[in-house]
Amino acid sequence: MTVIHVHDRMQQDYSYTLTAAMGQDFHPEFQPELSPAEMLELGVFGGRYLTDCTEEFPTSWFANAKLYVGESPFGDPKLNYFQIIASQPRKIWLEKGWIHPQDPRGWFQWYCRYFMGRRSEDDLRQIKRWKAMKRHAAQVKGNCHFGDLQCRPKQRQALLQWAYDSINL
Repeated sequence: MTVIHVHDRMQQDYSYTLTAAMGQDFHPEFQPELSPAEMLELGVFGGRYLTDCTEEFPTSWFANAKLYVGESPFGDPKLNYFQIIASQPRKIWLEKGWIHPQDPRGWFQWYCRYFMGRRSEDDLRQIKRWKAMKRHAAQVKGNCHFGDLQCRPKQRQALLQWAYDSINL
């Protein structure tokens, strides 16, 4: 078992243990269509996510990642695949109780750590949230012609940010 020690802007002196093989042994109800590396390469969260904690994750995840280095808290929407902001501010995430202390950056941080092999008491809650996003894929499929990437770009971007391949809907 490998222990990961975290020291970044949002989390200091936090450690977790990898108990599963990377990218394997997922809960049977959790079948993401994109890996964290694929998501970062496609462009998610305006490139703002994980910019100060690249040491925690495999360097290969960042080889082709679209990362933002400016000052805007929203990053650069042009770095997103659909070039649109599809996220709510972290303040809203906190107000709604979506953020737990072990993953102060939210769902994507949880997913990155889960993909790496961490398993935690928060897994079922996060998997339930991921499954709830599937309704957006159904809306895209029901209202857009296959391959029409101009149809519902905000929903498509949001789906990418939840590891759903909205490009191939």
